[in-house]
Amino acid sequence: MDTTMTAEEFHSREGTAEWRVGLGHAQTVFRTGSFATGVALVDRIGEIADRAGHHPDVDLRYPTVIVRVTTHDAGGLTAKDVDLVREVSAAAAELGVQAEPASIQQLEIAVDVLDRDAVLPFWRAVLAYDRFDGDGYEDVELRDPAGRGPTIWFQQMDEPRPQRNRIHLDVTVAPEHARERVDAAVAAGGVLLSDGAAPSFWILADAEGNEVCVCTSLGRA
Repeated sequence: MDTTMTAEEFHSREGTAEWRVGLGHAQTVFRTGSFATGVALVDRIGEIADRAGHHPDVDLRYPTVIVRVTTHDAGGLTAKDVDLVREVSAAAAELGVQAEPASIQQLEIAVDVLDRDAVLPFWRAVLAYDRFDGDGYEDVELRDPAGRGPTIWFQQMDEPRPQRNRIHLDVTVAPEHARERVDAAVAAGGVLLSDGAAPSFWILADAEGNEVCVCTSLGRA
């Protein structure tokens, strides 16, 4: 099996500057400016992927193309992904397409639970998601098999828990914009609850205590 790498290791490789790592993937946004240019870029990506035998997720919209890469059978980023993003970036440059990596964002929903086994089957059924089990409790996730909806993960809470129920969001952004996002949320009436784990994540709450974590790929395995 291919050896996986951290975000820091990925970004230390030449040719990755136009990409940002989050949630086990490397991703970027190409500003195509027209649908026709987007189609041309997608065609080039298809040729590159077929030649490499390694296929990214591609989202064609007007006027952008979003590309996300990972090595699925390795469970993270590998040298295959580094090679792929280099070729994709080169193809975009040949078409005169600019990358906007700082605009990437990925959303997760966390459900705080006292009894995961009692709660998780409900969410799996109502969303028609697949269950994914990692090495630890917090690695138990539900994922959209079509790759469209946000991942949902289940966080163990200790009794007594005064809240009737609690769901919070995790928003993963480009590292260079994380502090800007945190400051904007505070300026909009939010409260910074903790920056003890920064730059991996900051914990914030709105005026009624509903929480969100602004996350990056830095400092993670």
